[in-house]
Amino acid sequence: MVGNDPLLQLIIDIQQGDTTARERFLEEYQPFVAKVATSLCKRYLDWGRDDELSIGLIAFNGAIDTFQPDKGVPFLPYAQVVIRNRLKDYFKKESRAQHESLWLESDSEDIFSPAEIKAAWEEYQNRTIEDERQTEIEYFERVLADYKIDFEDLTMVSPKHRDTRETLFSVARILVSNKELFDYLLAKKQLPLKELGLATGVNRKTLERGRKFIIALAVILQQPEEFIYLKSYISV
Repeated sequence: MVGNDPLLQLIIDIQQGDTTARERFLEEYQPFVAKVATSLCKRYLDWGRDDELSIGLIAFNGAIDTFQPDKGVPFLPYAQVVIRNRLKDYFKKESRAQHESLWLESDSEDIFSPAEIKAAWEEYQNRTIEDERQTEIEYFERVLADYKIDFEDLTMVSPKHRDTRETLFSVARILVSNKELFDYLLAKKQLPLKELGLATGVNRKTLERGRKFIIALAVILQQPEEFIYLKSYISV
């Protein structure tokens, strides 16, 4: 169910033929593709030089088309499995070209066959999802600690009204998109309240009340490749 999840709605729009949104989405998530490919290859990869990145991006694009929003699993973890499996298939073919006797699979085998997609889901759900989610949460906790924020704080300050949440989401997005404002946040570990108010039109009192919530959102939005699960779940 899509509900109020903007990422799921974007995926659906792309699946329905929004090519402009697809191009923007692929560009925005190149760092995510690079992280998955680099993690699997265990070495630095460079766009335009290493085939693994191009293969990963093609797999990510394919994941958009094969993803099923009604499964109840976030898109980015699913895409991660697809990228890993496509790269593993590539490595097998490369190895088979050099040592044909090592591999028995058909060269025409499609990584996106129903059986392999099912296996990818099972592999992800059974072996990685809990560990990776826990690792991500622990990292998020460490980052927030630099701002003297913890999860209990977020529970208490999370706005209950939709209008307020929309306002704070908008503020966080503007904060992340403005290099000068975000650099101030990183350096001072505080919101630039005056400048942020001028940039957003939101009054200082609202910014002060929503300070912890805004910072937490900004941290996630600024590093989508580090917070795969959290970014998938946050919504207005």
